[in-house]
Amino acid sequence: MKSWVVANQKGGVGKTTTAVTLAGLLAEEGQRVLLVDLDPHASATHYFDYEPDDLKMNLFNCFMAEVIESLMVEECILPSQLDGLDLLPSSLALATLDKNLGARQGMGLKLKTILSHVEHRYDYAIIDCPPLLGVLMINALATCQQLIIPVQTEYLAIKGLERMLKTISMVYKKSLSAPAFVVVPTMFDRRTKASVKSLRMMRNEFPNFMWRTVIPIDTQFRDASQAHQVPSQYTLDSKGVDAYRQLLRDILKDKVNPLMSAQAV
Repeated sequence: MKSWVVANQKGGVGKTTTAVTLAGLLAEEGQRVLLVDLDPHASATHYFDYEPDDLKMNLFNCFMAEVIESLMVEECILPSQLDGLDLLPSSLALATLDKNLGARQGMGLKLKTILSHVEHRYDYAIIDCPPLLGVLMINALATCQQLIIPVQTEYLAIKGLERMLKTISMVYKKSLSAPAFVVVPTMFDRRTKASVKSLRMMRNEFPNFMWRTVIPIDTQFRDASQAHQVPSQYTLDSKGVDAYRQLLRDILKDKVNPLMSAQAV
């Protein structure tokens, strides 16, 4: 099972949209996909019309278990409306892990252990991260083979990208298993000077890390989430989905421009 992580240390940049859309596109291509909602805000869980407080089992139960068993992980997994796509749901209680268990030995590898129990069932795990550096993001990065960093094309989001690149450098320093990663400009609106200027700034400041194109702003992403469907399932005519489809093709064919290793930061 391949593990793709969608992460940024700034919220509101399109992480959940990116994770859900890529997961849906992979499932439509016949891949078996597990979407992992690692964010205590539980946006991906809500996306598929599940209420975290109503669930008997979720990721928090697995993180809290001293011994993680296959049956426990399997009991957490929920179906989506799309064949081939399942969800490992979040919980608001995940926000307490740093305070209660962050210093415990081995906590940074909990997610890797959790996923190992179901890796035979899936081709891909797509992990939606919280927007801050802590034990949850460290867990995600420890499993990561492909890191995708969505960055909204606006000035403050660029500052978040700087923090994220520093985190990558810190986490993967001297690592032999550093993943490839790519920065994906999102919510691009060519009609606004601010968006165009921000994209130009990103490409000037981080030329080695940028994907060659952009994800445009698209109201159908919002409509799809309200319908609890992955965007490609909700509509056949979407510039945003077409852009994500191109991103997926580039990643699968190792044509992300450029495909950088975290060791190069």
